[in-house]
Amino acid sequence: MLREMLDVMMPRECLVCGQRLGVSENPLCIWCAEDLPLTYYWERVHNPMADELNALLERRRSCGERMDYAYAAALLFYHHANPYKRIPQALKYGRNLSAGRYFAAELGRYMASQPHFASVDLVIPVPLHFSRLWQRGYNQAQVIAAQLAGELEASLRTDVLVRLRKTRTQTRLDADARLKNVSGVFHVRKTVPCNHVLLVDDTFTTGATLAACYETVRDAFGPGPRISVATLSAVSSQ
Repeated sequence: MLREMLDVMMPRECLVCGQRLGVSENPLCIWCAEDLPLTYYWERVHNPMADELNALLERRRSCGERMDYAYAAALLFYHHANPYKRIPQALKYGRNLSAGRYFAAELGRYMASQPHFASVDLVIPVPLHFSRLWQRGYNQAQVIAAQLAGELEASLRTDVLVRLRKTRTQTRLDADARLKNVSGVFHVRKTVPCNHVLLVDDTFTTGATLAACYETVRDAFGPGPRISVATLSAVSSQ
């Protein structure tokens, strides 16, 4: 009854289509929830997101350097012409933290059911520069990482990886420019004992930011821990 009264006074809308939500619907209507463009990458050790990240890391590694295959997972596809892009945008630009937590928890449950993510014991969000964090008021990657850590029963650490300088937004940069933009940006403040590190960001586009974080963490932690990545969405060309 309370929910019905609140819906009358403050109608809730579907995050994707904008239609008014029913009492049992949140944050999507049943129709948009049914058509959620899931990647199912968490089920596949080798998937397009993981292959793209590993190819990038392979090109950048030193000759003869040992590198484990990095696992990668994302909940949904992101495309500029698809209204489902409003889900990650609502978290990053719209301050809709509750929606971010909801979908991140869903991704976490999917990942927790897979044996190749079962050993994750340390979750590290991609950090924002302090000036951008102050301006935005929160780190969207940390919102996602907190939910993943909870579902994976892993430790969330926001004091390990820091961003040394503010960079230009990656949105309008090509792949090479993105790599150059984040080169030398990240630094590991401290290392902690772990077996499997999960680096978390909001959206996987070219993999440049996560590759830079991967290399920084690998240099500091050494070859012992496996390093994987996860995002709420992955850019799709279709």
